Amino acid sequence: MVPLSWYLVLAAFVFSCGLYGALVRRNAIAVLMGIELMLNGVNINLVAFWRYGDIIDKATQQVVRLDGQIFALFVIAVAAAEAAVGLALIISIYRNRKTVSLDQMDLLKG
Repeated sequence: MVPLSWYLVLAAFVFSCGLYGALVRRNAIAVLMGIELMLNGVNINLVAFWRYGDIIDKATQQVVRLDGQIFALFVIAVAAAEAAVGLALIISIYRNRKTVSLDQMDLLKG
């Protein structure tokens, strides 16, 4: 059986790669990919804590399972909506500016 710490290290690595990609990249699509990696790191944590996270209710002395899979599904749904809206915005900006470079996106400047 794989220990919980291995999942946490993997999730931290995936989240760190996503954070690095979101902060360093100048391409808007690469930034969106970094954000998606960060959300996947969170999903790994949620499912790992669901698997290893039994809680004993002190009042009834029964085991309560954490619903990490349900939370992971919510995160996946939010990530899909974020990707759809983000790509729609990037396509709209590309049609106007002919670039997806974040350095050249100054739409709010006069």
